[in-house]
Amino acid sequence: MNWRAIQALMRKDLKVVLQNKGVVIPIVLLPLILFIVIPGLVLFIPSATSSANNNDLAQLMAMVTPGLRDQLVGLTPDQAGAVFFLVYMMAPLFLIVPLMVSNVIAADSFVGERERKTLEALLYTPTTDGELLVGKMLSALVPAIIVSWAGYVLYSVVADLASAQLMERALFPNPLWNVIALWVAPAAAGLGLTSMMLVSVRAKTFQDAYQTGSLVVLPIVLLLIGQIAGVLYFNIWLALGLGLVLWIIDAVLLFYGRQTFHRSELIARL
Repeated sequence: MNWRAIQALMRKDLKVVLQNKGVVIPIVLLPLILFIVIPGLVLFIPSATSSANNNDLAQLMAMVTPGLRDQLVGLTPDQAGAVFFLVYMMAPLFLIVPLMVSNVIAADSFVGERERKTLEALLYTPTTDGELLVGKMLSALVPAIIVSWAGYVLYSVVADLASAQLMERALFPNPLWNVIALWVAPAAAGLGLTSMMLVSVRAKTFQDAYQTGSLVVLPIVLLLIGQIAGVLYFNIWLALGLGLVLWIIDAVLLFYGRQTFHRSELIARL
């Protein structure tokens, strides 16, 4: 495999991504909202819950699973609300970032080439199908992982600053989020990437590919709803299991995509 050709393809794709506002804006805006704006709202918890009492904490305890309830024992209502929100409720939302970043970039991968009238020239370059596919995939996977890890660091700082007046200790980093960032987030990025690769090579426009591929976020939404409903809560074991499932799905989709990816078919669709 010619890694110099793969690196050249990655540089070209990333340069195009940085020049496309339709791709850059979601990549920048979503992390800013999730990692700065939302955790910053915790600053308003004391004023918004100044009348909180033991009944408020009891209602919160009744809503969550027994495992999560144990994590909130001994905290004041304001502290319990901050821990519940910042540590546990935000955990599934964090996974939306690697999913969407890889999803958006991959959506622009082949469909964008077709819309920019550059796909034909790309397909006739002296690279194998495998090199072309790997280059396109890494162009989306690497930025998604970098944005996720940088976002985790940023979120940790903002969340600790926002909750400093409530907590006697720093909430971040913690083992649960370390597992999510290092194990689950790359797998989530792979899911967004592999699923979008299968869609983008067949879609006619960037919007079609993006709208279809964005459905992959639905499982993350279901995890969030399940935690709110008290059906489950994000702990280390759930994160490890979720990551394993995502990696298996990634491997299956990657194998299928590699078996079905042929530039001759792409040329025929031009």
